[in-house]
Amino acid sequence: MKNTLQALLFFGATLTITAQNTTAKFEPKDGECLVFIGQDLEATGGLDKFGNGYTNHFESPFGITTYTNLSPGEQSYAHFNKGIDGIKTAANWGAGYNCAQCYLEDSDYNYSSIAIGLSIVNHENLIARGKHDQLIIDLAQWIKSSNRPVFLRIGYEFDGWDWNHYHKTYYLKAWKQIHKVFKEQNVHNVAFVWQSKGTGSNQKTLEDWYPGDDLVDWCAYSYFGKPDQEMLTFARRHRKPIFIAEATPVMETDNLYFNTDLSDPKVAAAVWKHWFIPFFKTINDNQDVIKGFSYINSDWASQPMWTNNPTFQKVDSRIQVSTFISEAWKRELAKPKYIKPSQNLLNTLMKSTD
Repeated sequence: MKNTLQALLFFGATLTITAQNTTAKFEPKDGECLVFIGQDLEATGGLDKFGNGYTNHFESPFGITTYTNLSPGEQSYAHFNKGIDGIKTAANWGAGYNCAQCYLEDSDYNYSSIAIGLSIVNHENLIARGKHDQLIIDLAQWIKSSNRPVFLRIGYEFDGWDWNHYHKTYYLKAWKQIHKVFKEQNVHNVAFVWQSKGTGSNQKTLEDWYPGDDLVDWCAYSYFGKPDQEMLTFARRHRKPIFIAEATPVMETDNLYFNTDLSDPKVAAAVWKHWFIPFFKTINDNQDVIKGFSYINSDWASQPMWTNNPTFQKVDSRIQVSTFISEAWKRELAKPKYIKPSQNLLNTLMKSTD
């Protein structure tokens, strides 16, 4: 994309892609922001069997977020992984159904990009030794054939010690192996995204776990309660754009989590004031580096994976269940900075990968 010089008009907004302003794959210029919605079929909606999600109430987003794994044999809520589950067919690990192919086949997402969270939990050593190369090849070929810009979050939330428990040496070797296989398969429509859990890791930890500037296109972090200044500092030093890859309103004080069910009008008003406004301010104040975010539009409390999780067990972050937040959200996303999908934009992004 860095060599593409073109201005595109869409929905009254102008996206200018220039060599001076763009340094990473699929990175918009300063002041512009890619908006993704996730992170399961019910959350995104707009599909034949999932008709009450985000896209049924708002314009189709620039991109959607989905998940898969390189962890065959692992079990989660009665689902046994085969590897790259949720890509070509639907899979549910206890947090809603995922199916990347379903978006490619639905007209509501004709021009949408895809962000894929790729779990490698318990298998980073096997990946590093080339034991899962065929699964990586299968994923690489699917991404290549999708003809969409794909943001691949390898081993997302690497520093989530309590739930991912990655081994640093194997994690870094696994990342290199995945990158190597994708290069060998001549996959050009993929941006490699390196994601922190969002809080608790200092600069030394980030440096120690960083795969390297030559292997990473975007830095990323999760935003639930508070912004992560550490990743902002790190990304600026390494001259990488930031993708807030997971964002959902969580209200917490001194490890006490409060109800954030947006269907309650009083709760919704408080959450907009204390979470949404600071969230958008964080993006605006750091527009030189934050170039995209993915909002998780889910009823967390209804999903088995989160029923006993203190962080998410009281969260229903679906925007459409609150008239107040829906209207405020529409006003915010109507601003020209938030990039909308279009045929011209998709063609240009894909052409830039040739």
